[in-house]
Amino acid sequence: MRIILTSAALVALAACGTSIPESGPDLGAGVGFGDYAEYQARRDAALAGNTLPAPDAVSSEPLDATASTGTGSEAEDIAARTRAALGTGAADLAANSGRPVIEAGPDNPAPQITESPGISVENSFDAVSSQRSIEDDAALVAAQRRQYEVASVEALPSRTGGEGPNIVAYALSTSHAPGTQLYRRAGLNKQAKFERNCAGYSGPDLAQIDFLSKGGPERDRLGLDPDGDGYACSWDPRPFRRAAGG
Repeated sequence: MRIILTSAALVALAACGTSIPESGPDLGAGVGFGDYAEYQARRDAALAGNTLPAPDAVSSEPLDATASTGTGSEAEDIAARTRAALGTGAADLAANSGRPVIEAGPDNPAPQITESPGISVENSFDAVSSQRSIEDDAALVAAQRRQYEVASVEALPSRTGGEGPNIVAYALSTSHAPGTQLYRRAGLNKQAKFERNCAGYSGPDLAQIDFLSKGGPERDRLGLDPDGDGYACSWDPRPFRRAAGG
């Protein structure tokens, strides 16, 4: 009994299954597609409506053989209109420095270059040889040599006595910063004396020279160095040290 029921169930399942149709170019339409032969026929028909013209459909007639206005060929008419646009009459030539217009064409020879602006003729042997000879060049070189002078090297003059103290040498002989007291200064109203006497010099360098020539830095008769650093009227030796690399 169990075997009979099982066989009946298998037959029922086979009857309910969906059959898969065969497809292919030789077996008709496939799933979701039409017939391939029909598609090929539609494609050939669409391409037949978009064909290019045959090569012999383009005219091979020369341009000169077609007259446009009756006065000449079409090419001659185009050339005439071009000349009118460029202007080749007497008035046009006068406005163009009197030089005729060069018409380009395969039958026209290449124009001759009459001028070469920007190019030196010194690079052309033919141009130079027509202007001067080798003897002229030799004379020019000789004249240039006569004008050439070689300056002799001489030593710089050295400083002699009687010109006052050398503040550069003094700056290089010191190493302390301005404001560092090294010398004793006595007296009253030192600041007022300092301001009054320093105002009489046109610059700190001249004040320092006068200060050194009158006993400085040990002595300060004019009160130019009230803080006793050896530098009169705010003179600064550091620029000279930097210039010397110190």
